[in-house]
Amino acid sequence: MNPTIKRSNHKQKRLREAGTLNPHPEKVTDELFRKRSFFDRADLLQVKYEMLRCVEKGNRTVSKAAADFGFSRRHFYAIQKQFVELGLLGLVPDKRGPRSAHKLDDEVMRFVMVALDDNPALKATALARLIQQRFQRKVHPRSIEKSLARKKNSA
Repeated sequence: MNPTIKRSNHKQKRLREAGTLNPHPEKVTDELFRKRSFFDRADLLQVKYEMLRCVEKGNRTVSKAAADFGFSRRHFYAIQKQFVELGLLGLVPDKRGPRSAHKLDDEVMRFVMVALDDNPALKATALARLIQQRFQRKVHPRSIEKSLARKKNSA
């Protein structure tokens, strides 16, 4: 296998894991990304940074840069604001999904802890059933396990 291809596949895998794989690399039409191997359309952070940089240097208008890098003007300004506020970290996309175990709030976790005090042998599946009965909330047993592990590690 060609080492360049292997390195590229590895990089794409790592970008995907980090949430920074560009979902639409084909939309990047900027000349640097077409002609120079250093520039990688699949690297969302690099694409965003170069888009901001070409406008900052005065090489292009916001509209032209956004189009050349596969973004809308509105998205350009959002990216610019995040970069001004947070630097390179602002270019990293936010993780999707819930930010915390929102179904397992303090009240539910107190209930779980009391249930475990009464019966330490209870498994997460049984706890999920008890939570469903008491709070009418469907909670995955793995979420309960993770929450208990966090609670244990913070104690």
